[in-house]
Amino acid sequence: MNHKIEKTEEEWKNDLTPEQYGVLREKGTEAPFSGAYTDNKETGMYHCAACGAPLFSSDTKFDSGSGWPSFTDPVIAEAIGTQEDTSLGTHRTEVVCKQCGGHLGHVFEDGPQEKGGKRFCINSCSLDFKA
Repeated sequence: MNHKIEKTEEEWKNDLTPEQYGVLREKGTEAPFSGAYTDNKETGMYHCAACGAPLFSSDTKFDSGSGWPSFTDPVIAEAIGTQEDTSLGTHRTEVVCKQCGGHLGHVFEDGPQEKGGKRFCINSCSLDFKA
């Protein structure tokens, strides 16, 4: 894993699009079925859009019907971190990039049982896909 990236909020604003900043730095969520990678079926790697860290392989992507790209596992377990999120009056588990701290989405326990049962529900704008 690479070193932890630290920037000022002004630097993040300059490096990210407004939508990316809203999701990655302000813990927002893009509208369902609006993201560039929701229906992507290409083979490749999904990286953090903020810092470039490799996060998810297309091998673990599946169609959850949720409206966001969904994965069963990160490419490297240490690439992501999780923390409790009670922001909407409900208990969820937030997923963040360990290298830059960017908000990626949430992980749920309703994924494919034959693949461990996890569904990493990730915002497209927090990802950068490389074939």
